[in-house]
Amino acid sequence: MKAVVVAAGQGTRMRPLTEGRPKPLCPVAGRPLVEHAMAACADVVDGYVLVVGYEGALLRDAIGAEFAGHPVEYVQQDEQLGTAHAIGRAADAVDDRFLALNGDCLIGADLVAALAATEGTALAVRPVENPSAYGVVDVDGDRVTGIVEKPADPPTNLANLGVYAFEPSVFEYVERTELSERGEYEITETIERMLADGHRVGAVEYEGPWLDVGRPWELLDAQEHLAADLQRDVAPDATVSDGATLEGAVVVERGARVRDGAVIEGPVIVGSGADVGPNAYVRGATTVGPDARVGNAVEVKNSILMAGATAGHHAYVGDSVLGADVNLGAGTKVANLRHDDETVHTPVKGELTDTGRRKFGVVLGDGVKTGINTSLYPGVKLWPGETTAPGEVVRYDRGPHTERES
Repeated sequence: MKAVVVAAGQGTRMRPLTEGRPKPLCPVAGRPLVEHAMAACADVVDGYVLVVGYEGALLRDAIGAEFAGHPVEYVQQDEQLGTAHAIGRAADAVDDRFLALNGDCLIGADLVAALAATEGTALAVRPVENPSAYGVVDVDGDRVTGIVEKPADPPTNLANLGVYAFEPSVFEYVERTELSERGEYEITETIERMLADGHRVGAVEYEGPWLDVGRPWELLDAQEHLAADLQRDVAPDATVSDGATLEGAVVVERGARVRDGAVIEGPVIVGSGADVGPNAYVRGATTVGPDARVGNAVEVKNSILMAGATAGHHAYVGDSVLGADVNLGAGTKVANLRHDDETVHTPVKGELTDTGRRKFGVVLGDGVKTGINTSLYPGVKLWPGETTAPGEVVRYDRGPHTERES
């Protein structure tokens, strides 16, 4: 069977990281989100169909023609009109029972195996505290009896996890699916139509790892989850100075360098060609991306530094995501904790949103440059290419699609 992986959207809630980058290519624990999703399927599939759209060429280049020894085929969704529409784009690429999943969700391989072991159409469900934020499923034993998308008054607390097994007959029902009030072709309506025609839809209840990664701080949640399985590994051609200290689960990839006086407390990944130290301190669930630089007397804690990001000297980066080629001027400090100890709020699509995190720093788009001694408030987001002046205190988001909110 094949896995149809939906990876066509930009992910506007993930801005500014998705300005010029599709959300499934946002890296977590050293590899893009979409690769984690594909890896979960690797043991039960014989090929992949990636549905691409926004910046699709980047996905094609990043994944290539093969993944985990299986061929990868690409289909285009020019307009992002919902999950049913995206799955429908794969109609000519599959001729047998297939899996369908989103390229921005972290799931366990055991869930994929459980779905593959069922017959006919099946979907994964789990109890959640806020079911109105999901598709909500009614079941009778292991059989779905109803499904509705994000209801105001949920009939149950079972959420649809967005991971499916379908027969090719689903494409007939995709064709019959109508545009919803949200302006999308919803896969939940497709399944409702199948139920109405008497099709059996199985429910696989799942209690294992599942993370829907849609907003910047959820990249940190995902990394913390994945870091729990990290094992110490230093590549033969990596350089770790005798005066450096590695503690716990630390991965140092090929061509990376850890200089004298650097202390790295795992779980930490130092990507290929990255450079840490001298006298740097890296800790928590952190990824220092390929060719990134953590310089003299810099502390990085529980953060993601994407490829080429640089914190050269005397900086502090905590609970933050730095896009590709960000450059922090000397002495740049990230504040990641409110004085009142309340959770950090940040605007998402113009609405001030509770991250649920007591500690959350900043999100910097690709190519951001800060002047020396810049101070950044908790929850601040800077769009790609933005700059700050020396000594500037940044309290609000800066760039397109932002609103000035405290």
